[in-house]
Amino acid sequence: MNAAELFSYPFMQRALLAALFTGLAAPAIGTYLVQRRLALMGDGIGHVAVTGVALGLVTGWSPTWTAVVIAVLGAVLIEVIRERGHTNGDVALALLFYGGLAGGVLVTGLGGQSAAQLQQYLFGSITTISAGDVIVTMVLAALVILVCVGLAPQLFAVAQDPEFARVAGLRVRVYNVLVAVLAAVSVTVAMRTVGLLLVSALMVVPVATSQQLSRTFRATLVSAMALGCLASVGGLTISAFASYHATVAPGPTIVLLSLAGFVVTWPIGAWLRHRARLRAPFADEPVGHDVTDTHPHDHGPTCGHVAVPHDDHVDYVHDGHRHAPHGAHYDEH
Repeated sequence: MNAAELFSYPFMQRALLAALFTGLAAPAIGTYLVQRRLALMGDGIGHVAVTGVALGLVTGWSPTWTAVVIAVLGAVLIEVIRERGHTNGDVALALLFYGGLAGGVLVTGLGGQSAAQLQQYLFGSITTISAGDVIVTMVLAALVILVCVGLAPQLFAVAQDPEFARVAGLRVRVYNVLVAVLAAVSVTVAMRTVGLLLVSALMVVPVATSQQLSRTFRATLVSAMALGCLASVGGLTISAFASYHATVAPGPTIVLLSLAGFVVTWPIGAWLRHRARLRAPFADEPVGHDVTDTHPHDHGPTCGHVAVPHDDHVDYVHDGHRHAPHGAHYDEH
């Protein structure tokens, strides 16, 4: 079977749409979480959302919407605990995470629901997603993408330097809560794709991969969304073809493909950073220079010292400063 035949099936078309929108939305909000050093916030919200899914299964309501409500409430509570900065704040967060997961399993059991139904949301079950869930996923994902891209300057300012953002007149608390709510919505969007227990990977790994190659925030945001989309669609396709020979779940395949992207780009990023340090080993460009009459070492292309192009000449890094041959003497920066 080729790809055209595979994606001619309605269930694969629904899965492809869900993977596409999830791959775009999760890294978009993940970029701001990574910038704020809250990479694991999505993981915590995913644990809390388990209770929402269980309530939906027991009451007969849509688990997606009950998960959205509980995840948003949990995200706001997490943001309040984090902002207050109590010394036991991390303990409170841990209690919230574990309570959400345990509560979901308990409610599912009390409601007489099978653990297999809950596992569809814990580890993802994108190929069984219904047409209604696809529409909800597309609408919520589009909302997350529009806010993340449309308010990028404000969200970046708050994430990068809250004090500067506050002085500039931005309502930092409102934007922080907005990011938390968007993260909760993204978690529920991605729970059918990769599962609540793996959703944080799709929010963080594409961003970490993008940071290896990009040098600006906007480039990181755009490339992370592209990488997330590639990992989601690629992982779904690989798992579909591999399923003819073995049981291969789409969710873990998507996460592992995303991790493979990071493993490939990490040495490239390390080499780029090393080359950048060689080209600009000093944070500040030196102004002026001192003239030294004698020097026990002749600098040149084969002397072994790092050569740094500087205006119309070449400096050689030597004992923490730069030497530049200039006629019969050396200029020392």
